[in-house]
Amino acid sequence: MKTDVVILGSGPAGIQAAIHAARKKAGVIVLGRPEKSAINGAHVENYCCTEETLKGVEMVDDGVKQAQKFGAIFINEDAVEAKVLEGSFMVKLEGGEEITAKSMVLAIGIKRNSAGVKGESEYLGRGVSYCVECDANFYKNKKAAVLGDGSAAASGAVLLSKYAREVTLISRELKVTEALKKEVLSSGVTFKEGAWIEEINGDGKKVISLSLTDGSTENIDGIFIELGAKGAMELATGLGVALDQEQLKYIETDKKQATNIPGIFAAGDICGAPFQMAKAVGEGCVAGINAADYSGKKKV
Repeated sequence: MKTDVVILGSGPAGIQAAIHAARKKAGVIVLGRPEKSAINGAHVENYCCTEETLKGVEMVDDGVKQAQKFGAIFINEDAVEAKVLEGSFMVKLEGGEEITAKSMVLAIGIKRNSAGVKGESEYLGRGVSYCVECDANFYKNKKAAVLGDGSAAASGAVLLSKYAREVTLISRELKVTEALKKEVLSSGVTFKEGAWIEEINGDGKKVISLSLTDGSTENIDGIFIELGAKGAMELATGLGVALDQEQLKYIETDKKQATNIPGIFAAGDICGAPFQMAKAVGEGCVAGINAADYSGKKKV
């Protein structure tokens, strides 16, 4: 199958890229599963031009329909291989089909590290979150916990303490600087070291408590799992795309969202923090426009 633009990832960045590329009359194929997007199970509050809290699942669904209206094709499969060809790009799907495109947009996000405990996936978006910065505001005057052993968990707990009534940091062994550890303790956060989550309990609608490995139970309204995030880089690095020089976790782009490989653009969380939908959508817009323009100059 041949197309002008192939987009890897069907979250906010990928969908927005599809909308803008398709509006420019480029042939667009989008790969991935929208239901796996980090925004799918979330609630969006701090988004421009709306006062209401928006449901991520509804926004994703509406975005897909909008892109389809302009001619974008969505294939509910992940890419398992990607190659740079002579003047084009090839992407192989799970089912074995190959797509050849004149340009490519990488919007595959980052892989959030899961705690792998019972109740985690069941209550995602209903008391389980992976981003304090994104969702802390939903816990004003509530009781919440943060799980993790590193700086992401410690700094997240400090930030959350500015919103929530009570915050508990659960850690097997907090491996941070003494300065950050002191900041945690001085913030009023309850520090529970030497324990971990065994199960996230709910009432069928939302999280209500945590069962810990030390035999105790924490009654809470929400849990933030801050174990760090691993970039979805397997495909990107295989293409020769350059990563940021500081952490080697994110794709490096210019103002056109172009990578070091001509014809490959990137947008969204895979380009680094802040991990916010507003940033993903903006970058997706820029990447989609420039990928469409680039494909107009190429022949496959």
